[in-house]
Amino acid sequence: MSRWLHRKPIGIEGLEAHHRLTPTLSWWHLVALGVGAIVGTGIYTLVGVGANLAGPAVMLSFLIAGAICACAALAYAEVATMIPASGSAYTYSYTVLGEIFAWVVGWSLILEYSLVVSTVAVGWSGYAAGFMASLGHPLPQALVAGPHAGGMFNLPALLIIAVVTGMLSLGTKESATVNAALVLVKMAALAIFVAVGLPHFDARHFTPFMPHGFAAHGVDGVQYGVMGAAAIIFFAFYGFDAISTAAEETKNPSRDLPIGIVGSMLVCALVYVGVAAVAVGSMDYTIYAKSAEPLALILRSLGAGGVAAIIGAAAVIALPTVILAFLYGQSRIFFVMARDGLLPQALAKVSPRTGTPVRITVLTAVVVSVLAGLVPLDEIAALANAGTLVAFIAVSACMLVMRRREPERARVFRTPLAWLVGPAAILGCLYLFWSLPERTHHFFFLWNLAGIVLYLIWSRRRG
Repeated sequence: MSRWLHRKPIGIEGLEAHHRLTPTLSWWHLVALGVGAIVGTGIYTLVGVGANLAGPAVMLSFLIAGAICACAALAYAEVATMIPASGSAYTYSYTVLGEIFAWVVGWSLILEYSLVVSTVAVGWSGYAAGFMASLGHPLPQALVAGPHAGGMFNLPALLIIAVVTGMLSLGTKESATVNAALVLVKMAALAIFVAVGLPHFDARHFTPFMPHGFAAHGVDGVQYGVMGAAAIIFFAFYGFDAISTAAEETKNPSRDLPIGIVGSMLVCALVYVGVAAVAVGSMDYTIYAKSAEPLALILRSLGAGGVAAIIGAAAVIALPTVILAFLYGQSRIFFVMARDGLLPQALAKVSPRTGTPVRITVLTAVVVSVLAGLVPLDEIAALANAGTLVAFIAVSACMLVMRRREPERARVFRTPLAWLVGPAAILGCLYLFWSLPERTHHFFFLWNLAGIVLYLIWSRRRG
C-alpha cells in the first residue's frame, strides 16, 4: 500500500543524460501544437453531429463544453508551471496524489491518445482514398479498410502515421515548425467558410432553439439534448493537454506553458463558436445534421462548390497536425512512465543525435498503427473522451490539493478563483462523463480493470 501512495519529487534534477529531453520549443510552437491538436476533424464533422443531437442549441453545447475545458485548461496552466516536467496529468498525479493514481491517469491517457491518433488517421485515409479516386486511381478496398469493413488493413492510415513518426523522430523543433505552418492552412480554411456563409445568416434558423431539451436522455442508444451533444462535442476541444507533455522540451516553461495552454484554448473557442454560429444561421440544421462533411455540404448548398473543395483539400493537408500533436503527447507519456519504472526502463532512452525518444516514439507508432489498420474504431472512439475527462479531473484535483498542501509555493501562473474554477472543472467533467453512452462507461471500466491488473503484476516484478 505504501508503494501505491508513493509520490515522486517535483523537478527533474538528477536524471541521467540519456533520460533528459532537449528544450527547443518556444511559446508560439506550443500555441500551434495546441491549436493543431484541437482544431481537427471535430470542427469539420461535429457541427453536424451536435446539431443532430441538440438542434440549434448546439451553440450552447459548444459553449458548455468549451467552458468546462477552459476551467481544466486554467488548472493545467497552474500545475504545469509548478511541475515543469514531461508527462502531463500522469506526472502531476504521481507528484501530488501518488503512484496508483498516476497509473490510472497514465493508463487513461494512453487510451485517449491512442484512439485519437488512430481515429484521425482512419479519417485522413478516407479523404486520401477519395482524392485518389477523383484522380482516376482508386485504391483497392482491401487496402483502405480493416477486416471488420471487408478489407485487409488500412494502408493510407499506416502511411500517414509512419510519416508523422519520422518527423517526430528527426527532431521536436523541426516537426513543431512544420505543424505551425499546417495549422495556418486549417485556420485559413475555416476563415473562408465564415466569410462565405455569413452573408446567408438568418436568425430564423435558430427556432426552435432547443428541440431535444437540455439534459442528456437516451433514444435508441443515442444521447440527445444539449448535454448529450456537449459530451460528444467535448472531443472537439481537448488537445491542449498535449502541450503540457512538452514541458521539458520548452525553453522557458514558466512563461510559455500558460501562454500555450490558455492561448490555444481561447483561439479555438472563438473559432468554434464562430463557425458553429455561421453554420446554424446559414440554413436549417436538419439539412446537414447527419452529414459526415457538414461544412462542405453547407457551402455546396449555398452554391459555393469550389470553396467546399478548397476546404476539403485543406482538411486533408492539415489533419496530420492532429496526429502529430497526439502522437507526440502519447510518446512522451510512454517515455515518462518508462523513466519512472512503470514500464520497461530500456524504452526511456533519448537519442543523442536528435534529442528525442526515438525508441518509444516508434513503439507508440506501432501501437496506434495496429489500431488504425485493423480495429473497428467507430465502436470505441468515444472512449477517448472518457480517458480525457479522467485526466482533466485529476489535474483539477492536483491544483486544489497543492493549494491546500503547499499554499506558499511559488506559482508563476495562478488560476483566478481557483476554488471556483477547480470544482467547476471536476463537476463539469463528471457530468460530461455521465452523459456519455452507457456502452462507453462499460468499456472504460473494463479498460481500467485490465490496467489495474497489469499494474499489480508489474509492481510485484519490481519488488
